Amino acid sequence: MKVQKQGEKLIVPDQVTIPFIEGDGVGAEITPVSQKIVNEAVKTAYQGKRSIEWKEVLAGEKAFKATGNWLPDETLDAFREHLVGIKGPLTTPIGEGIRSLNVALRQTLDLYVCLRPVRWFKGVVSPIKEPQKVDMVIFRENTEDIYAGIEWQQGTPEARKFLRFLKDEMGVTKIRFEDTSAFGVKPVSIEGTERLVRSAIEYALENHLPSVTLVHKGNIMKYTEGGFKKWGYALAEREFAKELSEGKIIINDVIADAFLQNTLLTPEKYSVIATLNLNGDYISDQLAAMVGGIGIAPGANINYLSGHAIFEATHGTAPDIAGQNKVNPSSLILSSVMLLEYLGWKEAADLTTKAMEEAFINGEATTDLARFMPNGKPLGTIEFGETIIKKLRLEP
Repeated sequence: MKVQKQGEKLIVPDQVTIPFIEGDGVGAEITPVSQKIVNEAVKTAYQGKRSIEWKEVLAGEKAFKATGNWLPDETLDAFREHLVGIKGPLTTPIGEGIRSLNVALRQTLDLYVCLRPVRWFKGVVSPIKEPQKVDMVIFRENTEDIYAGIEWQQGTPEARKFLRFLKDEMGVTKIRFEDTSAFGVKPVSIEGTERLVRSAIEYALENHLPSVTLVHKGNIMKYTEGGFKKWGYALAEREFAKELSEGKIIINDVIADAFLQNTLLTPEKYSVIATLNLNGDYISDQLAAMVGGIGIAPGANINYLSGHAIFEATHGTAPDIAGQNKVNPSSLILSSVMLLEYLGWKEAADLTTKAMEEAFINGEATTDLARFMPNGKPLGTIEFGETIIKKLRLEP
């Protein structure tokens, strides 16, 4: 049974099929663990009346070995058809080679929001003094800015042609080292800005959060980042005038570098963040580090208009520890929690989060977290998953 969208609502059957990509490297370890936890949480929350059937689809190294294709059409078709899916980490070569599979999925399905909630869990050791003050949701634009992927490599005919265009047609004189420069283009549109900011404001209102902060570098990039700020404010004033006047939501903005400083000094000032792609990449990883690391940072890629959503582990494939039963599955587990919330299965989501926090309070965690806990009890990937499942089975 598939998730469907009718108007503004998702229609979710009690027995739902969710396509998943296992992932490369440590994906083979974290995916089965997270699925077992989700299955137990759903069983406990709904006494067997609801369930998930996991449907594997291929991407990455596993797909290439099986089909000769890094991202088969059948995988994209499955995500299109079922609307909601989840994935482990996928390999992306740096500097050359195949295009990022993560970017390809986001661009092909137009998953324009990268949603990254960041909060602290009791028991997790943080490098900052008051991590409990960090509780934000990042709306990172997912299809424009650097994710448009418009680049020309240094020394290529395309780079030289683009350089001639800049000099001869556009009168650009500010390129200092012409012969050795690579070039990239950063598109930022009114439509892309508006749909992201609209989604962020609607999320804040639905979850009774006080503010949406537009984070940008408009003091330097006045027409792209500055446009994002201007168009975001205009959208808020045009479509949410009533909510603004009644004090239900506050819209403000801050320069990106100042925001990074403020997250360390006064993180409690912020709740929902709307920002462009590159800013959002830095911001979400810094915030994750402040509450314990990217190993416990979940993420999702969503198109709120079509209903399509792919939830994912936010870390990489970690080939250095793959197959050693060491990897922390928390990112994918918490991304699965986001998936349950997106389906409207909040009871199962809350049970999972509660069980994880109980484990952390008891010092029960994988080595990356447990080694810093005063009462730390280092567990393997499988053993950590079994600990969560035992706690779920104890729930009334």
